[in-house]
Amino acid sequence: MKLLAIDTSGPVCGVAVMKDGAIVYEASAVNRMTHSVNLLPMIDAACQSAGLTVAELDRIAVVSGPGSFTGVRIGVSTVKGLAHANHTPCTAVDALEAMAAGAGEFCGVICPIQDARAGQVYGAAFRAGDIRPERLMPDTPLKLEEYVETIRAFGDRFLFLGDGMPVHRARLEKLLGDQAVFAAPQLAFLRPASVAALAAAAEETVDYLALEPLYLRAPNAALNKKLTEGLKDGK
Repeated sequence: MKLLAIDTSGPVCGVAVMKDGAIVYEASAVNRMTHSVNLLPMIDAACQSAGLTVAELDRIAVVSGPGSFTGVRIGVSTVKGLAHANHTPCTAVDALEAMAAGAGEFCGVICPIQDARAGQVYGAAFRAGDIRPERLMPDTPLKLEEYVETIRAFGDRFLFLGDGMPVHRARLEKLLGDQAVFAAPQLAFLRPASVAALAAAAEETVDYLALEPLYLRAPNAALNKKLTEGLKDGK
């Protein structure tokens, strides 16, 4: 199988190519340029390095969320465009599951968290698995304290990673003490190679027309519109 994997769901823009079960190319951009600027040149470089064209791909994978609303839309829209010409099958990969898959063999609870602002995180919990980690809870937006109370039921040692980790590290240390473990820098972000591995292991694909972003809550624009409409109606 020849597979291209794309992630623009968080602060890192990443691409990977898997060919016949092996990762033959991986790149991540952490340079503060927008994903819309980085992504297409990175895809072109990935295909050239792997000796492939987009038309030769058997599958295209994309992180469909949760994450940045704009970032997720960039990735999903790009994959729709790439898949359109050749009707290439697509696979949507969960961001938090992909982070957990790249965390290594941690003996405890793997806790990927994204900063959702206002003291909240998008969080889940997993145990290490062979390729696909074992899910312990669904992706959920929660106040940090509520998230911590939820994961306590799964164990007594917790590995945190993701862009929410540095934002909430001090509070996590206060809430969990020595039970909190924090991923090393090279393991703390979503690896596109993990996206590729999860996508290759997925039994089902979707047509590009059915590919949709995964949002855990409505975008701010939608919330603001609802609030404005409510004020107009006197609610």
